[in-house]
Amino acid sequence: MKELLRPARLAPGARVAVVAPSGPVPEERLQAGLDVLRGWDLDPVVAPHVLDRHPTFDYLAGTDADRAADLQQAWCDPTVDAVLCARGGYGVQRMVDLLDWEAMRVAGPKVFVGFSDITALHEAFAVRLGLVTLHGPMAAGVDFVKNARAQDHLRATLFAPETATTIASGSTALVPGRARGVTLGGCLALLAADLGTPHARPSAAGGLLCLEDVGEDTYRLDRYLTQLLRAGWLTEVRGILLGSWEDCGSGYDEVRALLADRIGGLGVPVAEQFGFGHCPGALTIPFGVAAELDADEGVLTLDRPALR
Repeated sequence: MKELLRPARLAPGARVAVVAPSGPVPEERLQAGLDVLRGWDLDPVVAPHVLDRHPTFDYLAGTDADRAADLQQAWCDPTVDAVLCARGGYGVQRMVDLLDWEAMRVAGPKVFVGFSDITALHEAFAVRLGLVTLHGPMAAGVDFVKNARAQDHLRATLFAPETATTIASGSTALVPGRARGVTLGGCLALLAADLGTPHARPSAAGGLLCLEDVGEDTYRLDRYLTQLLRAGWLTEVRGILLGSWEDCGSGYDEVRALLADRIGGLGVPVAEQFGFGHCPGALTIPFGVAAELDADEGVLTLDRPALR
């Protein structure tokens, strides 16, 4: 697996677009997130349909066409330096095929941030644009607007990425050891659902795979992991970082037993409770960057800053 192209870091005064590719966005949380961004001396602009609601399906932030148009217009706007997702939920898989990837490629690299349902866009940006993206807090996310640690780590990654090349989680090893590879991953359910689509990688070979999820029964997590295993997607993965599993199963002990059962025998280091995903104080993890994982110490060390 090759390293991907790094976009430029942000500077004070940078214009950042906020888009909603997935679920509906609470206006009060959006305003709180915009205040945080303005406090960083950024110039946030809200895409036209961010506060929309789909006329039939209340779990979508507007129509598929409008959500896709917001993302594409923001990305192709030469005055925009970064595109930040407002929240996750569900909906990316409905709109990702409506994007003009050639036009977005021509528009050039820029910063892209999000997680959860945005996992499908992380994969698409890697496959279609060959671009490093940031798996990090979202502009209207409750764990972003109320958590200084999440804000501080994202801010450091955006403005001074050389200060964020060592990501120390304080986690422990499910399987001890060290491994080198290129970071990728996201929400487990989305990675499993993305298999076989034109925007997904054929495998995680050569990668340091980051996995997390939220609100899933243990048998569903079992199904997703087993699907990845049966599809050969985890063959030759180099190492695994496990993030948060909020509200999954009957508690972490049950989830941990499943993770050990399904991926503990792959013969690669596995770090658990690494502190990214659906949790307070979530760390920002760059995808597409060569790095070393020390599972025993709970440390991911990037070979170079995520942004140039």
